[in-house]
Amino acid sequence: MELSHIDKDGKANMVDVGNKPIQLRTATAEGFIKLKPETVRLIHENQIKKGDVLTISEIAGIQAAKKTSELVPLCHPLSLTKVSVKATLKENGVHVICTARCSGQTGVEMEALAGVQVALLTVYDMCKAVDKVMVMEQIHLIEKTKK
Repeated sequence: MELSHIDKDGKANMVDVGNKPIQLRTATAEGFIKLKPETVRLIHENQIKKGDVLTISEIAGIQAAKKTSELVPLCHPLSLTKVSVKATLKENGVHVICTARCSGQTGVEMEALAGVQVALLTVYDMCKAVDKVMVMEQIHLIEKTKK
């Protein structure tokens, strides 16, 4: 992953991608948060006091993908052309998948991963009053492409 390098003076720098061709780049990541059955029921019935958990987590994931370079110091700021986040309620928790796309000189895997992570963190935040044993897990990159 070419996000940074250390120069001859020992300083961290962003990788210079200026000579790389502009390509359509896409990345998809996913993750899961385990919840108690009662929490799943409350989400399903839209009874979590902070609101609609799935929709708010999807919006948070999109926002995180757009702000990735502000959160991860050596990431390049990208002009994203698409971000989609889908949070799906499962029997034992919430599955999140995020796809990010841009036309650029560097990949968008960090944006897809940030989208998943913040969507899951939002589920955690919204449910923490009713579930003290939530676990975020299996957060990983599914694929990345460039054309």
